[in-house]
Amino acid sequence: MQFAGRAVALDTSAGLWLAEATRGARADTVAAHVPARFEAVARVFHPAVRYVGDDDVEVPWAAVAAANATTPHPLMQWGSVTGAMDYFENDDQAPLWHGAPARGHLPVPVAERMVPVLSRHTTTPDVCWFGVAVGGTIITDHTPLVLPSREYWLVNGPIELAMANFAAEPFEQSANLWWPADRAWCVVTDVDLVTTYVGGTAACIGELLAVAGLEIAPADPRDRTTWDADEVNPVPADAPE
Repeated sequence: MQFAGRAVALDTSAGLWLAEATRGARADTVAAHVPARFEAVARVFHPAVRYVGDDDVEVPWAAVAAANATTPHPLMQWGSVTGAMDYFENDDQAPLWHGAPARGHLPVPVAERMVPVLSRHTTTPDVCWFGVAVGGTIITDHTPLVLPSREYWLVNGPIELAMANFAAEPFEQSANLWWPADRAWCVVTDVDLVTTYVGGTAACIGELLAVAGLEIAPADPRDRTTWDADEVNPVPADAPE
């Protein structure tokens, strides 16, 4: 079995440090995804999309918040920003945006802005590990990397694979988890979330926070990642009981 043209690794020991680092973390927090050992953590917001002819135009969460009279902030959640949980999947707010932020998938344009920074903050940009969450219709006897919250099939390759498609066409799927061999940073796009978390040195995260076109905010390992973590904006009208 292959992902992005790379054979799935039979040996998953390269990821055992992640299993150890996230063990014991509260399941609904950033620390359950990105090890709390990193000096700094950031949250990258996947943009919504407006369809203009054949082009997909990115719409930042801040613009959506402004249109909905809600407040953008580091812990904002899509349902609270838009006012409804149904905006995750079914409805849109045309003409402002037509496609909701990608769930469990880091959009390629966003990855393209992150990779140059992350390349500068590792000594092993040509030797990175990428994880694809186990699930769906793929069946294989390959042994996955078992983390407290998820299981992942691993492939090895250069950092540029972060911009590759790990799904069979016409579907799109980024790696859900990636880190360099020197463990200088770690990027996690959980299958249930519409944002990505990055842990690294203070210098690395500081540089990411300054990238033009990247909607990003500082995060804390103790931050909750659930739909109701937004304590600034109102609870969505159709929120679960």
